Amino acid sequence: MDNDSSITQIATILREEISRLRPGDRLPSSREIMRRHNVSPVTVSRAIGRLAAEGRVVTRPGSGAFVTHRPERPTDTADFSWQTVALGDRVVDDSAITGLLDRPPEGVVPLTGGYPHAGLRPDRQLAAAAARAVRRPDAWAMPPLTGLAELRRWFAAQAGGDVTAADALIVSGGQAGLAHAFRALAAPGTQVLVETPTYPGALSSARAAGLRTTAVPMDLEGVRPDLLAEAFAVTGARVFYSQPTVHNPTGTTMPRERREQVLQVARAAGAFVIEDDFARFLTEQAPPPMVSMDTDGTVVHISSLTKVLSPSMRVAAVIARGPAAHRLRAGQLVESFFVARPLQETALEFVGSPAWRRHLTAMHAEIATRRDALAAELAARLPAAELHLLPRGGMHLWVRLPPETDERALVEAAQRNGVLVSPGRIYYPSEPPGPRVRVTHIAAAHLAELAEGVRRLAQALANTS
Repeated sequence: MDNDSSITQIATILREEISRLRPGDRLPSSREIMRRHNVSPVTVSRAIGRLAAEGRVVTRPGSGAFVTHRPERPTDTADFSWQTVALGDRVVDDSAITGLLDRPPEGVVPLTGGYPHAGLRPDRQLAAAAARAVRRPDAWAMPPLTGLAELRRWFAAQAGGDVTAADALIVSGGQAGLAHAFRALAAPGTQVLVETPTYPGALSSARAAGLRTTAVPMDLEGVRPDLLAEAFAVTGARVFYSQPTVHNPTGTTMPRERREQVLQVARAAGAFVIEDDFARFLTEQAPPPMVSMDTDGTVVHISSLTKVLSPSMRVAAVIARGPAAHRLRAGQLVESFFVARPLQETALEFVGSPAWRRHLTAMHAEIATRRDALAAELAARLPAAELHLLPRGGMHLWVRLPPETDERALVEAAQRNGVLVSPGRIYYPSEPPGPRVRVTHIAAAHLAELAEGVRRLAQALANTS
């Protein structure tokens, strides 16, 4: 019995025996297998060789063959297709946000992103503030549900007007504030108005809340009040989302007079204005927030420390009054209870220290330097492209490309060429008017890297034209 069928037969018998053994158990000796099945030494040797090749046994000269693992029985791939029916059609599209948050690969210049380069963050000062914060009495105790009173008072003072600490709710970053506001202020299936273009994270958040977005055009001073009034009348919307200070992506800062006009339009429509004041601390030249001009609860104001300090400083405030404030607080409570107290204590320690003002001064100077350098590089290397405006602060420049440019092809070519930029289409709730890109100056390591990024972008544009 030295033929192949005999070897296969003995291997099959031994596989069955292995299934009853534990890892480390010894198989019967070759002599015992020969005696039981009346086969030759060669047949046994080759059968065990097959099992060793399959990883089922390991042979040790002079000791025998030992079981390596219990073979798993093959199972069918899990079928999750039933979930498609159960989940319905409320798909959350996170692609735009993921593209903005992903770390760039090594050697790729980031002319995109929403946070300062690590070298611009006050990490040591934040660490010192955190060390002081955790030594505070009750630092690890449960905080007040709406946030530490001192921190709410600080955010209220930044908002100005007659805003008080009682109007502020501490939340886990500006994005969380947006999610709370959209869910609290509008019913699923209804319309909300947004500036166009606008922040992709707001569009995703609104859609995740089951809302439909309607675009309202802007000019160089922000949203157009006449078209905003028309949009309210046509859609019946009761919420308008706005970024009046260093708008993302255009960089527009709405002047005081325009802010007052927007408030008048919203009041006439009986609607809320969500004021996303994410860039308040990224500029020295901004009019007072709209919430400081508001006396009847029209404005729901969101202000965050994340952009100016660190991606992990997920501390923001939502300021609202009246029944809207109650809904916002109830929404936060049932969703996440409260923001971790050590993080709140750290934020309070930092903004109350001299390091806060020093950091703002340094950040404002760096923003101005980088903005001007990036604008100059774009003008020199991409003369056919047009800058929307030179913003008062913030992190981005909004660039109109030549009309014949294939935006998608350019962004992909730029990435292959070692530079990341944001495609303009993700900033529009409906069809974009033409090819655009948003370029960021704050994520690069230094001015030389900014210049290299623009050089690579210009090369990509030349190759796709």
